Amino acid sequence: MPLISNRFRCLDVPNQFHMNPHVPQQTRVELRVSFREMRVPSIMLTDVQIRNAKKQEKPYKLTDSGGLHLYVAPTGSKLWRMRYRFREKEKLLSIGSYPDLSLSDARAAREKAKADLKAGRDPAAVKKLEKLTPVKAKAESFEAVAREWFELQKPQWVERHADDVISSLETEVFPYLGSFVVRDLTSTDVLPVLRLIEQRGAIETARRVRQRMSSVFVYAIASGRAATDPAAIVQKAMAPLKKGRQPAIIDIEGARGILRATETTPAHPVTKLALRILALTAVRPGTLVSTPWSEWDERAIKDGLWQIPAQRMKLKLHHKEDENRDHIVPLSREAVDAIEMLRSLTGRGRLAFPNARHAHKQMSENAIGYLLNRSGYHGRHVPHGWRATFSSVMNEAYPADKHVIDLMLAHIVKDKVEGAYNRALHLDRRIELAQIWADMLMKDAPPAADLLVGPRKILKAQ
Repeated sequence: MPLISNRFRCLDVPNQFHMNPHVPQQTRVELRVSFREMRVPSIMLTDVQIRNAKKQEKPYKLTDSGGLHLYVAPTGSKLWRMRYRFREKEKLLSIGSYPDLSLSDARAAREKAKADLKAGRDPAAVKKLEKLTPVKAKAESFEAVAREWFELQKPQWVERHADDVISSLETEVFPYLGSFVVRDLTSTDVLPVLRLIEQRGAIETARRVRQRMSSVFVYAIASGRAATDPAAIVQKAMAPLKKGRQPAIIDIEGARGILRATETTPAHPVTKLALRILALTAVRPGTLVSTPWSEWDERAIKDGLWQIPAQRMKLKLHHKEDENRDHIVPLSREAVDAIEMLRSLTGRGRLAFPNARHAHKQMSENAIGYLLNRSGYHGRHVPHGWRATFSSVMNEAYPADKHVIDLMLAHIVKDKVEGAYNRALHLDRRIELAQIWADMLMKDAPPAADLLVGPRKILKAQ
């Protein structure tokens, strides 16, 4: 109900009410009347008013409440409509005609529209979707089209990538646009969704999500369910992505400093051992933390060779089943020592690096990154940076072995025929270089057993 503000009124009052005889016969007195607590009830429509509403030369409306009003056309027809705001834009929802839709029905429709707005849905878009037959509605919503597109693309992707694609859409897009008819979506619908991702600093994620949305719209166009690709239109309006290599320390003294700092920082011994093994082997962090103990069996330790199946490597899908593309990683004496210390902690389970809370899941590679950050290397060195460290140091020391070092990093030489890849190529030299690298990196470093002791958490000051 509207609130009436304070009012002022001036009254001419006879002088007899005043004690001073020098005051004129009449005195203008200002009286302040407060209506601070007075509220006037809102006037709402009644059935009688609606029935008695006659046509006029120009259209007019009878207002109810909450944006609901009755539009009376010059022809005499009466239409229930509702004004509302959605994403900073004023919009108008047509609810139905009177008397087909009574006053109480119109108010119920208004409340439903309010509920849609509260849930982040545009009432007009919801109404369009509801008008479609159930089968057609299911086929023409953005979520339905996206899932249809995903199922067609899924066979050509590795499982991890496929999971990333569908989970990004389920998390970032479907809650906001999933129920909308794909044909009705515009760039003004798509951009705010991407802005939400950018605002939390996930610029690269926002760009990947936009690409996936664009692919869905292109598929919708091809299947006759959309006419434009609004995700393509907003591409130039997105926040810029600062491109660059992942930060890494690329000299041997700096690399030794990383190990000294991280191994003296309070942390779980499994995390410390993971970082040491990562530094010694220069494999990808995701490959390391998903390692099952079956790959570090007695034979692997005895031979000093870790054979990573092609299925776990960063390869195109059609190479995943090719055993010739298994990656062989020579294990230095220091790497074997660290693995054996790790076995004393997690050797009874399936995974070498299990999640601390859920042993059947792998440890997050972020755990290694957090240890680096706490040790003073935030923005200076990341887990993946050990590959750059190994490459820089070893290529500088042994430039003639560049092609061997590339093989150790599982890099496929682009000017070679892919089918000629040989997992055992230059294996003897790779074993030698792995031990040389370990001797350089681990100079004056403590044995792996020392990483099992020490505080696991940073103690708060008393």
